[in-house]
Amino acid sequence: MADRRLIQGIAAPLPINNLDTDQIMPKQFLFGIDKSGLARGLLYDLRYDERGQPRETFVLNRPEYRDARILIAGSNFGCGSSREHAVWGLQQAGIEAVIAPSYGEIFYFNAGNNRLLLVTLAPEIVDALVAQLAHTDTKQLSIDVENEVVVSSSGERHSFSIPSRQKRMFMDGLDMVQMTLQQSDEIDTFEKRHWAANPWARIDLPAQQRSMS
Repeated sequence: MADRRLIQGIAAPLPINNLDTDQIMPKQFLFGIDKSGLARGLLYDLRYDERGQPRETFVLNRPEYRDARILIAGSNFGCGSSREHAVWGLQQAGIEAVIAPSYGEIFYFNAGNNRLLLVTLAPEIVDALVAQLAHTDTKQLSIDVENEVVVSSSGERHSFSIPSRQKRMFMDGLDMVQMTLQQSDEIDTFEKRHWAANPWARIDLPAQQRSMS
């Protein structure tokens, strides 16, 4: 299993503000009954022209960025509709983390629930990272998830914070159900206490037993 404490690799700059989920994953790629095959649809109208040919100047089509693991985006990334396919498409294309000044609210929680790491940094720091990528041969960044630090190729360190629940889900590789099951003992204790105090609310008990409290 990959070390989930550290994401290190090529970072691709995509400094477009208000890039919405309809652009991240266009509607024509939503017809499947499962999550597969979404990598091709990722940012399709930006990556390909009207003939379906790759746009050579688009960042993810450029040789130096084709294996990007980190995306550096503009403000309000992932705004718009609630389509979770936008998150799945990013992951299937190899993106493990996004760095941006802000995110669409629904996209933010969809990403956390699917263990796509979203890092929030101040706009001026994001701009500096984009500029650095454009003017140096090194396209690498590191994200120390455990210590919540982004390290640039020049060694500059930028602190960020993520909710403890999302951090644990990411580092331990847990989905929402698995995360909930971590608290099964507390849930059982609460359930017993609740039904003892409110037997009348249990529809699985005969009426006579429900009325006895």
